[in-house]
Amino acid sequence: MNPKPFRTNGAIGALLDEYEKALTELKQTVLNLTREELIHIVDAETQNEECKSIQTILSHIVQSGYTYAVEIRKWMGKQDDYRPVILLDHLDEYLAALDRMFQYTEQLFLDHPHIKLTEYDFDKKIKVRWGQSYDVEQLMQHAIVHVLRHRRQIEKFKVQLKTNSII
Repeated sequence: MNPKPFRTNGAIGALLDEYEKALTELKQTVLNLTREELIHIVDAETQNEECKSIQTILSHIVQSGYTYAVEIRKWMGKQDDYRPVILLDHLDEYLAALDRMFQYTEQLFLDHPHIKLTEYDFDKKIKVRWGQSYDVEQLMQHAIVHVLRHRRQIEKFKVQLKTNSII
């Protein structure tokens, strides 16, 4: 088996490689879930509606992934619309949605291969709709860690599902 080739476009390539790797690990984590496990409310106590089940977490990841690319496009002066959170019924739909979201992000960097990744002037940073300010590199690093954090949360949910005899 040949190792996956690395992208060769410097820091952008590294960010995309690591984002894709994080998404691949996430997909491996959910690969064998049943529909019942996908939709089961694991955390009924949380106030965050996007973190009650694996289904809601995956929907949140997909929508957030689009949001990061939309925020960058808007910062560049492009017109783009935020995507709504959409609950899907089957795991294969989520796997395809994650792939489409990544392709959308990758296309941003294909369209703008010389985008400025680092911005030191605070007034020129991307002011995202949740109140933080980032440059492109920081926002992409946030996107990667966002997937990693929710992958970990899903792993914990799977333990709870097994403990409660759902798995």
